[in-house]
Amino acid sequence: MISVKNLSKTFPDGTQALKNVSVEIPDGDFIAIIGLSGAGKSTFLRCLNRLNNPSQGQIVVNGQNIVSLRGRNLQKYRRTVGFIFQQFNLVTRLSVLDNVLSGRLGYHPTWQGMLGLFNDEDKQLAKNNIKKVGLEEKELTRVDSLSGGQQQRVAIARAMTQKPQLILADEPMASLDPRLSDVILGLLKDYNEEQGVTVLVNIHVLELAKRYAKRVLAFNKGELVFDGPVTALDSALEEDIYSGSLEAL
Repeated sequence: MISVKNLSKTFPDGTQALKNVSVEIPDGDFIAIIGLSGAGKSTFLRCLNRLNNPSQGQIVVNGQNIVSLRGRNLQKYRRTVGFIFQQFNLVTRLSVLDNVLSGRLGYHPTWQGMLGLFNDEDKQLAKNNIKKVGLEEKELTRVDSLSGGQQQRVAIARAMTQKPQLILADEPMASLDPRLSDVILGLLKDYNEEQGVTVLVNIHVLELAKRYAKRVLAFNKGELVFDGPVTALDSALEEDIYSGSLEAL
């Protein structure tokens, strides 16, 4: 369970990216986060794994307020959260297998990870996840020779290899050909259903949110303006969300 209470984030330049956001997210949910560019969607996800430090409020995950975590405790938390970036964030000169194995770095001493000294269990887990995303024939291929869609599948396999309790995906289809969006969201949805892992996805195409999610969080100008079932999204409500006509919850 994730419980967010009065979460706000103001950046040093004065931009208030989040304003008193409160929401409850049960384990195993698959949630689409929607809203205009700059609405606060990415900042919300980055606060959930502490890439951004909140200015105020609480984020309680499984009974622990992660806002107060520092050092080793923060590292332990982050290894339970798989983050999938829009621009993949892979080491392109390394192979698919090496990139996916990096999902195990949080479970080993730093020196061991730097030397690539992963055990057989790690390697088998990585290979299994590479197979799940359909890249088993590309294990030893350098990432910079792959297409964008293949690179994003590598990033998904890396996140799976963390054995996360939570996956956060920040517009994972934005850099891809639209026809690949179903492939990426299908992989995330399958993992959510098979493993019971909570998945939150920033989605800029509303039709994809409707196709894959049961619940939607909508942001506008840093405020959570809608939290409800995807079936409630009719054309009038959608217009209100994207125009900023709705008041914050």
